[in-house]
Amino acid sequence: MTGVSMIDLMVYRAEGWTVRTGGDLYAMRATYAQLPNTYPPFASLLFMPLTLLDVAPMRTAATAANLALLVASVHLSLKLAGHPARAARPAATLLIASLAVWCEPVWTTLRYGQINLLLVTFVLWDLSRRSGHRWAGAGIGVAAGIKLTPALFVVFLALWGIVHWRRRRPRGRNGAWWNPPMRRAAVATGTFLTTVLLGAVVLPHDSRRFWFGVLFQSDRAGHTDITDNQSLRGVVARLLHTPDPGWPWVAAVCVVTLIGLGAAVAAASAGERRLPFASAWAAVACAFTALLVSPVSWSHHWVWCIPLAVLLGAETLRRRGALAWRTLTGAAALVFCSYALWLVPHGVTGPDRPELDQNAGEMMLSALYPAAGLGVIALTAVLAVRALRKPAPYEPAR
Repeated sequence: MTGVSMIDLMVYRAEGWTVRTGGDLYAMRATYAQLPNTYPPFASLLFMPLTLLDVAPMRTAATAANLALLVASVHLSLKLAGHPARAARPAATLLIASLAVWCEPVWTTLRYGQINLLLVTFVLWDLSRRSGHRWAGAGIGVAAGIKLTPALFVVFLALWGIVHWRRRRPRGRNGAWWNPPMRRAAVATGTFLTTVLLGAVVLPHDSRRFWFGVLFQSDRAGHTDITDNQSLRGVVARLLHTPDPGWPWVAAVCVVTLIGLGAAVAAASAGERRLPFASAWAAVACAFTALLVSPVSWSHHWVWCIPLAVLLGAETLRRRGALAWRTLTGAAALVFCSYALWLVPHGVTGPDRPELDQNAGEMMLSALYPAAGLGVIALTAVLAVRALRKPAPYEPAR
C-alpha cells in the first residue's frame, strides 16, 4: 500500500494506545489532521491489539484483513440473495470480489484502513443465518456497539416482528409475539447493551463522556457540507449552501426513515415465495436508509454497494437478462465505480470551501450515492407492494 496513508487506521491505533495508557479517549487527537475519536468506547477496546504491531506490519495486516472481509461479504451477499450453491464456489466469489475492489467505497476503505467491511460482514452474517439460530442477531449487536449506524437493523427486525405477529394472529395461526425476527431484535439489543456495559465497566469516564456528550456532537467527524459526506445532511447542506441545514434536513430524515423502514419491512414480510430475494431487498433498503439518515456518511461507508450489486446481478439472471435490469445493474456499477463524485471541486478547508458554492451540475455529481440509495429504497417499495398484493402462498395447518 505504498503512498497510501491509511489515516483512519492510525486513528484506531491511537485510540487503542490511549486506552492502554489511561488517557482521555475523547480529548485525544491523532495524525497530522488532528482527528478525534468518534466511536463508542467498546470500539476502542477492540483496537488495542493494533498497538502490539509496528506501523508497517499493522498496515499490511489490516489490508489483508479487509480483503478477506471483502471476500466474506461477497460470499454472504450471494447466500442472502438465495444462491447457496454459487456462494459455495470459490472461483465465483473471488471473481466478484476482484471486481468489487475497484468500487470507490471499497477502494477508499482500503486506502484509509477503515472498518466498514467488518460491519457489513457482521450484519450479513446475521441476516443470512437460519431464523431459529440461538445467536442470530448477535452480529448486528456487535456492529452497533462498534459504530451506531447498524442499530437501525434492530429497529427493522422489531418492526418486522410486529408485522409478522399481527398478520398471523387473525388467522388463528401461531401468532406468538416471540417470533424469529423479534427474537433476532432481542438478541441484537442484548448484545449491543453488553458492549455498552463492557465499555462502562472498563472505561467509565470515557463512557459517560460519549453517551452523554460526544454522541450528539456530529461536527466532530468533520464538515457537514464536504463532498465526502454522502448522507442526506450533506446533500441538503450543499443544496442550501450552508454548513448547518437545520430543519429541512430533519424533515427529510423523518420522511426517508419512514419510507425506508417501511420498504424493508414490506419486503421481508412478503417473503421469498412472493418476492424472490426478499431478504436481500430488505437488507439493502435498511442499510441505505441508515446511510442516508446518519448525520455523516462518508463515501467509504457505502460499501453496501457490494450486496446491492450481487442482488441486481441475481435479479438480472433470474429475469434472463431483461433490459431494464441490465440497465439498473450497469447504472449501479457506474455510480459506485466511476469515482464521479470526486469530479467536483473539493478538498479545501476553511470558510471558502467550494462545496458551499456548487452549481446544479456539481450538486448532482456530489449527490450520486444518496440518489442511488433513494432509488434502491423506492424500487424495494414498489417490488414489495406488488408482491404483497399477490395471494399468500398456501401453508398447511399446524
